[in-house]
Amino acid sequence: MLAGSLLAATPVDQVLERENQQLGVMVESQPLVSDLTYLRRVSIDIVGRIPTSAEIDEYMSWPADERRQQLVDKLIIDDRFADRWTVFFADMLRLRSNVTGGSSLIAYIHNSIDNDLPYDELARRLISTNGKANKTPEVGYILGDNVDPFALASVTSQVFMGIRIGCAQCHDHPFDVWTREDFYGMAAYFGKTRRVESNLTNVIYTTEDKQSRVMWPPDDELEAKNRKPKQPAFPFELISADKTPDFIVRLDKLRSDLARQQTGDDGPSVDDLLAQAASKARNQAKGRTPDALNVTREAKSNLRGIDIKGSLYRHSKDRAALAKLVTSPRNPYFAQAFVNRLWKELIGRGFVEPIDDFRQDNPASHPQTLALLAEEFVASNYNFRQLVRAIISSDVYQLSRVPNGTDELTRQSLEQTFRAAPMRRMLSESLYDSIVTAGHLFEYKHLQGANLRVINEQIRVMISPGTLVEGGDSVVGQLTNQGAAMKPKAMAATGYDLESAIELDFSALLNQDDDEVEIERMQVMSKEELEAQRMLAEQRMIRSGAKYETRNVRREIDSNPRFNSSLRMASPAPAGHFVRVFGQTSRTDLGTPRRQDPTMRQALMMLNGRLTHEASRVGSLEPMAKLLAGDSPDLEKAIQLAYREILTRAATAEELGEATEIIKVAKTPLDGMADLRWVLLNCNEFRFLP
Repeated sequence: MLAGSLLAATPVDQVLERENQQLGVMVESQPLVSDLTYLRRVSIDIVGRIPTSAEIDEYMSWPADERRQQLVDKLIIDDRFADRWTVFFADMLRLRSNVTGGSSLIAYIHNSIDNDLPYDELARRLISTNGKANKTPEVGYILGDNVDPFALASVTSQVFMGIRIGCAQCHDHPFDVWTREDFYGMAAYFGKTRRVESNLTNVIYTTEDKQSRVMWPPDDELEAKNRKPKQPAFPFELISADKTPDFIVRLDKLRSDLARQQTGDDGPSVDDLLAQAASKARNQAKGRTPDALNVTREAKSNLRGIDIKGSLYRHSKDRAALAKLVTSPRNPYFAQAFVNRLWKELIGRGFVEPIDDFRQDNPASHPQTLALLAEEFVASNYNFRQLVRAIISSDVYQLSRVPNGTDELTRQSLEQTFRAAPMRRMLSESLYDSIVTAGHLFEYKHLQGANLRVINEQIRVMISPGTLVEGGDSVVGQLTNQGAAMKPKAMAATGYDLESAIELDFSALLNQDDDEVEIERMQVMSKEELEAQRMLAEQRMIRSGAKYETRNVRREIDSNPRFNSSLRMASPAPAGHFVRVFGQTSRTDLGTPRRQDPTMRQALMMLNGRLTHEASRVGSLEPMAKLLAGDSPDLEKAIQLAYREILTRAATAEELGEATEIIKVAKTPLDGMADLRWVLLNCNEFRFLP
């Protein structure tokens, strides 16, 4: 196969091939992957798990020349699409359930993906919104960095534009053109924003102050005695207003067409309808004859006229201006930084590496391909699904990996020029959900009461109460604050269970009751209310000097677990949890990538962990059980089903012989199949994308 003969299916492939020719790349591309390999790869990437046996059957029943496109059409609208890509955005934006407004923001991101909110509109809302934590979920973005203007300047530049201007906070940037004054000008956009916590209701919200906290010059410079509030300044160059590139013309036309579709050519606009409704309401209000002697009614009427949100959550003009500049179609950094992140996620290597370090001395490896994807992204009205579709439909996405035994220099050349797929391990969440899928653990697979067993537990029993003292924030307290937004896991607790976690209820998080300050209810608390508060405070206290003893307890449990998707877990997970062990970060430090290095802890968790153990066991409600213990057992068919469900392929003749031997030496066929499935789940082929 000649170089260039393969990559010609889409405009992306054509531009990439042209760039490789310009670079003098002569090495041959790897061939496209097989149909089943493509099914497995795209299923893991797009919906976060391996395909099921039924999905394999459906896929292979489609016409051979159409099945890949039909698969993309199906997966791109799958319910799990938003779940899987919420993880991508959560990593990018460092979303954390354990910070104020964090869980609500995760739910908001999920809803935005599900409803195709344009990426530029999402970014504008995150950068500019003020409001109450949880009730206004977008505000979780600035609360995540405690409304620190300097931190937010670094985060906003690096996350949304791929520019590490934070290096200029203490001195001029050592590797780029950004100065310390540029950084302070960027931070000044956030300088008037404040985080406020109400002493009356403990409500946390953000608002604007009149005075900026960002002063220039910095207090460590000689001229610091003449410090003044720094005026916001956007230091990044935009495309000149003197010219309008074709992709911006197409964006403007698309938005005009969408606006006409939403409002109708002949009917009034949405703004006109809202204005008419408001006018009608005002006229009706003026026609009422209030009871002049009814003081309570008059007071309530006056209270309703107060714009509580407007006075508390003041709009930020500076951040609105920044949001407009950052997301402008004339800002090439905005679209290119996002495209580069997504390309790295799906292809395994970015055009710019590290993916959030765009600078003059770190150019893109294939700038024309990056520009093409970015411009098409803008022209599509920043449609995320359409960008995903463009990448996974390309030939470059479908290339095979470099064969084992290839020398290192050749491998690097192939991967750096996008002529071969790099080795990629599943995301930890995808690995988790793939094990659950392979093991039929999304539903119960054993009959109730079929797996009763007695376990011994050690528990601590209080024998002396000690004294109540003020305690810190407990896990129980944190979860109580989330209310209906937290779903308990449906599985029994055991001593080695490091896979269970709390699941977020996205709908509940976005529909929490509005607990705005109600002035009508501001009254002196009764004795009963004071006593209730005292009892609640006592519950939050801990006991000092209490004495405990350890006792052994025997209890019977039904070992019939069912696991939920890790894509909806509260995140980041605890430090020892499965998804953290396999790469999920704490999301505290800016620009921290997921580690792909194998560790002994990962190996031990796969070898000995509860998730792998339960996935390996054969449940009586599984199709596998009938092939091993039914009226017409078929060992070969059972082995082929195991390979199909776990590795998305058929077993070779050699593998079939080895698997038969494993099953026959076991006590029962069910035990033998559990051993085989355990082996397959622990092989590299399962953990890595094909």
